[in-house]
Amino acid sequence: MRFSMEMFVSIGHVGYYPSLLVCDCLLMLDCVCCLQIGVMTLTLFPIRLFVAASMMLLAWPFAFIATMGRSEEAVEPQCLWRRVVDIILRTIMRVMWFAGGFHWISVKGRQALPAEAPILTLAPHSSYFDAIPVTMTMATIVMKAESKDIPLWGTLIKYIRPVFVSRSDQDSRKKTVEEIKRRAHSGGEWPQVNLKPGYFNTVKNNTSLFHLLLLAGGFIPAVPVQPVVIRYPNKLDTITWTWQGPGAVLVLFCFQFLPIYTPSEEEKRNPPLFAHNVRRLMAEALEVPVTDYSFEDCQLAMAEGQFRLPVDTCLLEFAKLVRRLGLKRESSDKLLKEYGKRARKLQGQKQTLEEFAQFLDLPMSDVLRDMFALFDEHEDGTVDIREFVIAFSVVCRPAKTLETIKLAFTMFEAEEDGAITEDELACILRTALGVAELRVSRLFSAIDVEDSGKLTFEMFRSFAEQRPDFAEEFLYADNAGFWGTPTSSASSPVSNGFCADFTPSEHHATHKKHD
Repeated sequence: MRFSMEMFVSIGHVGYYPSLLVCDCLLMLDCVCCLQIGVMTLTLFPIRLFVAASMMLLAWPFAFIATMGRSEEAVEPQCLWRRVVDIILRTIMRVMWFAGGFHWISVKGRQALPAEAPILTLAPHSSYFDAIPVTMTMATIVMKAESKDIPLWGTLIKYIRPVFVSRSDQDSRKKTVEEIKRRAHSGGEWPQVNLKPGYFNTVKNNTSLFHLLLLAGGFIPAVPVQPVVIRYPNKLDTITWTWQGPGAVLVLFCFQFLPIYTPSEEEKRNPPLFAHNVRRLMAEALEVPVTDYSFEDCQLAMAEGQFRLPVDTCLLEFAKLVRRLGLKRESSDKLLKEYGKRARKLQGQKQTLEEFAQFLDLPMSDVLRDMFALFDEHEDGTVDIREFVIAFSVVCRPAKTLETIKLAFTMFEAEEDGAITEDELACILRTALGVAELRVSRLFSAIDVEDSGKLTFEMFRSFAEQRPDFAEEFLYADNAGFWGTPTSSASSPVSNGFCADFTPSEHHATHKKHD
């Protein structure tokens, strides 16, 4: 491992945002600040917006001229006029940020040269202001191919020679990794590639660093990387995407270029290990913990469906195993229908580990055994495959709650009347939420107005449409603690749902095995 230079940039940002004028949010600010925000919104904001838009328009012809006739496969020599254009564009972008409120920039040290560190890893990617380091370094980025067709913006983006990812191309991920490798091994001819993971915002904004395996493609080339960390040291977070309150009059922005990290021989052979070690250094610099959850896990936890996942849900652990087994793919909906039909035919018959592997059409592995252990509630070596299908449906389509419930009804309902019992409803909902125990008596009684002791999906759907907040009224209220502050620490997870068999030691051992 080799370390070199350090660079620290601190930016003072004096700004405000029109979205501040939300009555409930303004209660967080004092009267003087609210008055100041109102006056600035009506006076200073239009001026800043005009200047920033003018700078974008001014930058366009320079970027257009510089990209005319340029090859996508090779880098042209940096002749005098191209260097002049580069300086002009950097200046224009700096004026644009100044108009946006970022007035003071101080730099300590220097950025690594492309030949020294072909790849920059920037974290966290939690705000639109993260574009400041890109405009200062003119490093290339990875972004969706559709962006280059956006009028004005597309031309500016193409100037920094991004690596485009196409959603319509099934081999796009492989091609992206190959392109990053090609540029990284060019000996400094290509601009540095700037890769961005994100923050996993759980209790508050900017609390944990996402797993850099999201960017494992950037570590596959096995070349030195330079970590770059961003800080927003203002007391009130007003800029990250996850923040829901008002802005503030003073916002600070800092980013720091850490020393170059040169991979060891072992890290060159093992890109995930390389990514893990770089992530650890970045987390230490940011003074935040790390999390092994991915962006998909964040989407699952924050999905806007009929249900809100409990704080101690085991679905996140389940989602990690699903990805490791390669089960979640483009044809997930088709796969769910197939799983549902086959699970219905089993009629609740318990499955052994070998039968579970056969059901999923997967070879025996440690990951598969971990998956099986999640559902082996009674430690008798058998599982109810229907519970797996429900959990898998939640992970594949977290915002489509009713579709998951409908699938569950088709697996549990009796053939004669298409209905389920209260115990079966409890099993469905606690599996969908990932908790060990769930009281559903009040909810069942509210739906079963005729007191028949059975429910059909049509009854459940009709009730959900009439009372869309039924979970808040009947589940969250009756199961206090699931949706509040977790009582368990990260090192001692509470047994819940189909994870009931995980003791803290087993949970830790599993993580060590996965890492």
